[in-house]
This record gives sequence, C-alpha cells and structure tokens, in this order.
Amino acid sequence: MILEQDIINAICVFHSRKKYVTPEEVEVELMYDDNEGFSAEAVVNGQLQILNTADIVAALRLWIDEFLNIDPFAAGIKLLLDDEEGIVAAVH
Repeated sequence: MILEQDIINAICVFHSRKKYVTPEEVEVELMYDDNEGFSAEAVVNGQLQILNTADIVAALRLWIDEFLNIDPFAAGIKLLLDDEEGIVAAVH
C-alpha cells in the first residue's frame, strides 16, 4: 500500500522532471470525483496542470522503480479512496 503522502511525493518527482525544477518547487493536490475518478493538480511557478489517473500511475511507476527498487511494470497499481487514509495506491 502506498499512502497519500508518498503518492504526492511521487507526483512531485515526476512533474519536476518534466518542468526542469526541483521536486520541492512542485505543489500537488490529489482529488477524487465520482464522475471523473482520480486526478491531481500540480502547480509550478504559478502554472497549474491537471494530471489524470494515467499520469498518477506513471508517477507511481517512476517512484516504485527509483525509491523501492521494484520492477515498476511488473507491479499492478490501483488507486483507491480510503475513508481514513485518503487516496492510496494498492500495489500487487
């Protein structure tokens, strides 16, 4: 199980590489909508970008590869909404 803060951290690393900034310069807010599903807002230097579920999973695959040293494509990743933990990712 990957907790919400680690998902945010993964998105910060992922998005920082696309924008050529440090992960600390990226602000992320995770969201869930019954109709749209999971998404995230990433802000760098005042510029907002909306990330969809596929972007979040790509960020998690990068994080799994680099920080957990697990084959990121062998792992199945499913985003879940947990009443107590918020948005989490089940990795199996």
